[in-house]
Amino acid sequence: MEDLTSIRRSLQFLCVIALFVTAYFAKDLILPVLLGFLLALTLSPLSRALGRAGISNGVSAALLVGMSGSIILLLMGTSASTIALWSDELPSIGAQVQSKLRGMADTVETVRRATEEVEKMGESAGAAQEVVVKQPGLLSSAMSTGMKLGGTMAVTLILALFLLASGNMFYLKLVQSFQTLSGKKRALSAVYDVERRISRYLLTITVINAVLGVFVGLFLWMLGLPGAHIFGVAAFLLNFLPYIGGVIGAVLAGAYAIISFDTVGYALLAPIGYMFLTTMEGQLITPWLVGKRLELNTVAVFLTVVLWGWLWGIAGALIAVPFLVVFKVVCENVTALHIFSNFLDNRVERTDLELGRDVRTASQDSAPPTSTGQ
Repeated sequence: MEDLTSIRRSLQFLCVIALFVTAYFAKDLILPVLLGFLLALTLSPLSRALGRAGISNGVSAALLVGMSGSIILLLMGTSASTIALWSDELPSIGAQVQSKLRGMADTVETVRRATEEVEKMGESAGAAQEVVVKQPGLLSSAMSTGMKLGGTMAVTLILALFLLASGNMFYLKLVQSFQTLSGKKRALSAVYDVERRISRYLLTITVINAVLGVFVGLFLWMLGLPGAHIFGVAAFLLNFLPYIGGVIGAVLAGAYAIISFDTVGYALLAPIGYMFLTTMEGQLITPWLVGKRLELNTVAVFLTVVLWGWLWGIAGALIAVPFLVVFKVVCENVTALHIFSNFLDNRVERTDLELGRDVRTASQDSAPPTSTGQ
């Protein structure tokens, strides 16, 4: 019996490794599919609201997905020219930051000189045989990235369109797979609970991040920072990364503000204001709107972001937390996975040991004092 248990655990461990290996090599296939499901879940409350208003699933799906695609294209179009200009000026940006941060620049210069000396030593040792690898041009790299991004967007939007237009078809298919009436009821209740909680969370977080992006863009625009709307879009995307995204956005805004403004003191207002807005959102607004039930363990969030960032890069890091919320809600509705949902939860439940200790303490406090003899 113990041998069967050890074999079963080994097989489960191998299956987990196989899933991660598959996800790593099948990124281009899995990523748009996962994004399509997340987009469909995010838009499902709006689709149901339109359905109650008498609009069919197909029409509401086309309206919502078309609106989402238009917003994405608009953001990309307004940001593309500025990002291209920044990429051309990247060497001069680095030089300007070094010139204004003179103390840090001295350290960087020392490291650069040491690196040059090491490179000269390597060149003198291998001067007889030198291999030059021609890197792909900037235009070809940009075209390849644009085609890949366009394909991902197309698959994501089309899949979300089909999922929203199908209505309750997949729920009915799931219910039909159970034999007993009680099993059908439990499955249907669990599916609707998962969809309701996840869709509300994703929609709420998306709206919060969009509002945060608007406020960040307006604040930086009031400071006079060029391309402030780019940092607004970046704040919207980076805020899907709890704790980490705000720091990254503040560092980027601070670096660009240093080269844009005359004084470093005034430039520091950009990262300070950025961090203030993200802190207010993370500590007050999001917990109040989302609620305690969907708060996640900080350690679990960090490890999930690191894992998905390693697997899929920036795209994986951005969808890590929404995916973790989906996984947590599913675990809460599946009895066999309750242990995982308990670990992912940010709430601390009182253990049986703590309850027993409290009971013993209360009984000792309520016991009458013993009399001592003369």
